[in-house]
Amino acid sequence: MTERFSAREAIALAGDDFRELPVPMREFKPDGPLSWQGYDDSRRRALTRTGEDESVVCGTAVIGSTRAVLIAFEFGFLGGSLGERTGDRVEAAYTHARAHRLPVVSLVATGGSRMQEGMLALTQLQRVARQSALAREAGLPQIAVLRDPTTGGGWATLGAGADVTLALPGAQVGFAGSRVRPSDADPAAYTAEAQMAAGAVDAVVRKEELRETLALWLTLLTAPAAEAEGEVEVEVESEAASGGEVEPVPPPAALGAPGLPATGWDAVRHARSPERPRAAAYLDAYFSRRAAIGGDRCGGSDDGMLCGFGSGPAGRTVAYAAQCGTATRPAGYRTAARLIRLAGRLGFPVLTLVDTPGAANDAQAERQGAGSAIADLFAAVATARTPVTTLVIGEGGSGGALALAAPGNTWATPDSYFSVIAPELAAAILKRPASEVRDTADQLRIRPQDLVELGVIRGIVEHAGR
Repeated sequence: MTERFSAREAIALAGDDFRELPVPMREFKPDGPLSWQGYDDSRRRALTRTGEDESVVCGTAVIGSTRAVLIAFEFGFLGGSLGERTGDRVEAAYTHARAHRLPVVSLVATGGSRMQEGMLALTQLQRVARQSALAREAGLPQIAVLRDPTTGGGWATLGAGADVTLALPGAQVGFAGSRVRPSDADPAAYTAEAQMAAGAVDAVVRKEELRETLALWLTLLTAPAAEAEGEVEVEVESEAASGGEVEPVPPPAALGAPGLPATGWDAVRHARSPERPRAAAYLDAYFSRRAAIGGDRCGGSDDGMLCGFGSGPAGRTVAYAAQCGTATRPAGYRTAARLIRLAGRLGFPVLTLVDTPGAANDAQAERQGAGSAIADLFAAVATARTPVTTLVIGEGGSGGALALAAPGNTWATPDSYFSVIAPELAAAILKRPASEVRDTADQLRIRPQDLVELGVIRGIVEHAGR
């Protein structure tokens, strides 16, 4: 069985210097709003068992070097269920976060809404969702840590609604709890690992690594300016929230062959070479440290699209979305769109790396909504609230690559190409023999220098070390 922690133990795992927030007062008539017989006795027993007088503990703590608001659920108190008093405390915690511009970290362990308070308990989800939305509008990061179990409305609000969702290994995670799901349901589908595979969780983190992981995320998402100056601030605003202008990031230097291709087919060969550096090499060279998000929150993930935040030039936080040389799947496009919109809300510039032969075009991709996923990414880039910089590092295959490219701020490496269609496919459509593929590549004018002359890209980045 997965190890369970009390609210106070979870807080101690996450951070230091915990300061509990004042508790909002609400008076109940005997046995609560529904006069549910025995409810008061159940609450008293829960208090005796846990030492807590409600299912959630709220306060602030220092995680790494960042002070954050913590919302920690106590599953031992009536299954961590949400009632009116729970809603009062969560609302007060978010209000404090907005007033002091603090990120919010939720340590979730809940079985859902409290039956003894009926619909009044269920409507607390609307209160919680509104508070989360207000924090989002204010540009405050929200991170959720899913403990065992995380089900019902707690999962569907604080858990799944967070900007970054982490989970402890083996935690039960799902909207349906173990006692209400179909009797023949596969229990493996209701785990943190399954939710990660389905694109609903960004990472599964061991308890020994939780504090360090949270500290990295909070540093990246809250303190770009302080990092750039080599200082540490406990409470800072993002550039967007403070009203400052967000400048575009410079593209990384080229890592591959420095010479420009002589022909269109040479450009294709260089871009397809197994020796050419891929996205991971560029990200490792550009960022001193980074943290990844994963999944499209729609049931899918794509290992061929790397997304996250990193500490870039001069310690500045930069969001990144990078194709890895494979055909990009719908989940990859949706994850990139999610990343770009999150970066916009938090005030961070975005770096995208283009490297794909094109969008996945198999039957499964069509069933997963390839067209709508690509359209959504085009829209996310077109309406980005912060600058987007693009570097083409390999293949630029048609619209599947263009969707990730920034209009007016796209660059290319010497060993890349960008084309309306692959030369082989163009020759096939034109009913040309295979012997004319190379000439077709020249006609398409897909070399980096051609793209500069055509005005499609801003320039060709210099090779590292030159």
